[in-house]
Amino acid sequence: MVMWVFGYGSLISKAGFHYDERVIGFIKGYRRVFYQGSTDHRGTPEFPGRTVTLEPAPGEICWGAAYKISKEEDAETALTYLEVREKQYDKKEYLDFYTDLTATSPAVSGVMVYIATADKKANVNYLGPASDEEIARQIIQAEGPAGPNRDYLFNLEKALLQIGCKDKHVIDLANEVRRILEEEQ
Repeated sequence: MVMWVFGYGSLISKAGFHYDERVIGFIKGYRRVFYQGSTDHRGTPEFPGRTVTLEPAPGEICWGAAYKISKEEDAETALTYLEVREKQYDKKEYLDFYTDLTATSPAVSGVMVYIATADKKANVNYLGPASDEEIARQIIQAEGPAGPNRDYLFNLEKALLQIGCKDKHVIDLANEVRRILEEEQ
């Protein structure tokens, strides 16, 4: 049994489980957005942090890293770990993963992806869209057991740049957080 997991947030730089291969690439038809509330890792119920989720976006792509897990015991351990780590994400999709922008067929089919949907009944922590300034101020204020929410944002920005991805949403938010922090000094 081979399992593939796609990471588009903190999984890009910190898998947290054993894998056999890490491949940089993308999924189609989605975009990365800071719309998911984090009350267990990067925030608290009183001050939720913001983490990324995927939003359907026809014609767009979302870059990240796919992890191949070949051994059954590694797959079981990874799945147990991810079910805790991603517990505030209410949907699992199995999508096509590409490594080449000109490819007509995927490099891997059936890559598992965790998504936090906008369905407030299934996902009570969904925060949804807001202005960059509003999201940035929320990120600055939030801190949880995994650390300050701003570290999540800055680490994601760095990880994306390291894989050659300039995600405008992430860069704009990181710049807005830096602007507000400088303003407050």
